[in-house]
Amino acid sequence: MNDDDTKGLRQRLQSGSEEALGKLAEDLLGNPMVSGAIARAFEAREKAVQAQEVAFNALNIPSAADLERLTRRVRSVSQRLEGIEDGVDRLDDRLAGLSGAAALESRLAAIEEGITVLTRQLGELRAALPGVEAPVPREQERLSVES
Repeated sequence: MNDDDTKGLRQRLQSGSEEALGKLAEDLLGNPMVSGAIARAFEAREKAVQAQEVAFNALNIPSAADLERLTRRVRSVSQRLEGIEDGVDRLDDRLAGLSGAAALESRLAAIEEGITVLTRQLGELRAALPGVEAPVPREQERLSVES
């Protein structure tokens, strides 16, 4: 036998067995005794689940539904925490960008120092000019009073 014959035989056997199983399942489900037994088995299962929940509640043991609710809540808290972590990371990045502001402040301080030096040099130049009276310090100026 070659491979094509083997594949054909295998497919015929497989389709024949699938049909036989389908027919058997239909016959079993069509039988009122089998369908009644299946229905009673499902009812018994449901009652067992209810009895288990009552017993668990009496023993103060969480049920599967309780654990599922708790799992959902933990996931929700985890997602919120991840959002907060992302926000903190963004804030950290912004603060790192503001370290450039510290460089700006040092630059402004250097400019202020330069202005102070220029003011002192201008005062010295004014004092060195001939015939210029020294200005009265502002604290010693007299206020004019109108009558």
